[in-house]
Parts: sequence; C-alpha cells; structure tokens
Amino acid sequence: MKSIFSKIVDREIPAHIVAEDDRFLAFLDINPLAVGHTLVIPKKEVDYFFDLDDELLKEMMVFAKRVAAAIKKATNCKRVGVAVIGFEVNHAHVHLVPMRSMHDINFANPKLKLSQDDLAETTRKINSNLN
Repeated sequence: MKSIFSKIVDREIPAHIVAEDDRFLAFLDINPLAVGHTLVIPKKEVDYFFDLDDELLKEMMVFAKRVAAAIKKATNCKRVGVAVIGFEVNHAHVHLVPMRSMHDINFANPKLKLSQDDLAETTRKINSNLN
C-alpha cells in the first residue's frame, strides 16, 4: 500500500511543497513544532531512513541542506534542527525544524495549528529563499 508521502509525490493529496527535484520533495509538516517545520523525503518509497542506499542518502541530505538554508532565511531562526524519527509514516523522511533553542525540537511539545493561508505564506517565503 502506498504511503501518504507517496500520495503527495503523486499529487493524489495536497501538500505545501517548498522544494522539489527529480528525486526529492520537501513540504511543510501539517502538525508543525514551529512555523516552517518541513519534511524532506525521497520520491522513491523506502520505509526506513537507514535502508536508503548510500548515494540516495547522501543526495537527500545535500537537498535537505539547501532547504534548511531557505528555512533559516525565511523564518529568521537561530538554527534548523534535523530529526529522523521514522514511526509516523512508513516512508523515509527527515524533519527540518526552525529553532531558537534546543527545546524547540522536542516532539512532545504541542503542535501548532496553522491556517491554510499561513501555510501557503510560509511556503512562499521558504521557496523564495531557495538558491
């Protein structure tokens, strides 16, 4: 069965996509820890992050680095944290979380409830800061 992320890749369900190339997709988390919280995925469905082949993993992190730089500029955060959890969706992904302190990346924190307009504006800001 296709993961929810594969359905986003195939445009079967909507997402606020901030970056895309032929192998990877970055889109806003709909239950974010912070404004700009983004997920980066390979378009190829692989269940577990550390099952990605070395080349794909390396390229994914380079793609994520570019997205993180845009998030940092768009949100004016101090750092962009990276987390690999892997239980929420059976499709390899990394979380890029704008942070002002190390407590901002605690997944036990309450999630933000953002409007579609807020998500669209954040998408625009991040996208406009991509190099």
